[in-house]
Amino acid sequence: MSARNSHANKAAARERLREERERQAKRDRIRRQVIVGVSAVAVLAAAGGIGYAVVQSNKPSHWEAAADAKTVTAPKNTTGTNGTTVVIGKDSAKKTLEVYEDSRCPVCATFEQSVGSTVEKDVEAGKYKIKYVGATFIDNGIPGEGSKNALSALGAALDVSPEAFLKYKAALYSTKFHPEEKDDKFAKDSYLIEVADSVPALKGNAEFKKDVEDGTFDAWAMKMSQAFDASGVQGTPTFKMDGKAVTVAGTKNPPMTVAEFDTAIAAALKA
Repeated sequence: MSARNSHANKAAARERLREERERQAKRDRIRRQVIVGVSAVAVLAAAGGIGYAVVQSNKPSHWEAAADAKTVTAPKNTTGTNGTTVVIGKDSAKKTLEVYEDSRCPVCATFEQSVGSTVEKDVEAGKYKIKYVGATFIDNGIPGEGSKNALSALGAALDVSPEAFLKYKAALYSTKFHPEEKDDKFAKDSYLIEVADSVPALKGNAEFKKDVEDGTFDAWAMKMSQAFDASGVQGTPTFKMDGKAVTVAGTKNPPMTVAEFDTAIAAALKA
């Protein structure tokens, strides 16, 4: 092989090596650009996801929005601001027993199971009217939505009739349907409708079912809860007549048996 050919071959090899290096450098640049681009998209997506999460977390919950609602659909058979005055009984009854209850309250359930029917009979007989004030504070102490959701469903029952309201309230507190305090069963519309099927006026009642599922009276329930908070009452059940607590004589305890209740009511009616 001539020196000329040897030099030419070496030069050609060097040129091929240079071209290959340039091609590799170009491929590396493109790869880096792709990686940077993908990373930028990922960062933007992550930032967008975080931004969305922040926006969502700052949005009021359904119940918070209901509490702040400017327009409130109140059930029939109510009066007062936002329909939060619920009075049931004969017009001829001269006195009114205020009843403060939370649907998830186990002590309220105990009272209703033992004394609830006595209250209903007294109201039917015209001994007194009852003014119902519903609370939802247990949802805050034991996180959940059952108190609020059950109160809204009670509004749907009240929209049917005062009698349906009383019967439904009794069913919610019954040994058959009232859950343990920590069991948030009332948060489920399906369960509230199941309970309602035990009340003749509500069983198969399409309008009642729709009101429960649509949350027709959710805002009303929250306004009612606010009325309870503004009352100054600290716990449930609480009973008042003429602004005075109805309790077992010599104590601050609510009457929890028929005998205790009859005695306490007799004294309150005479006062």
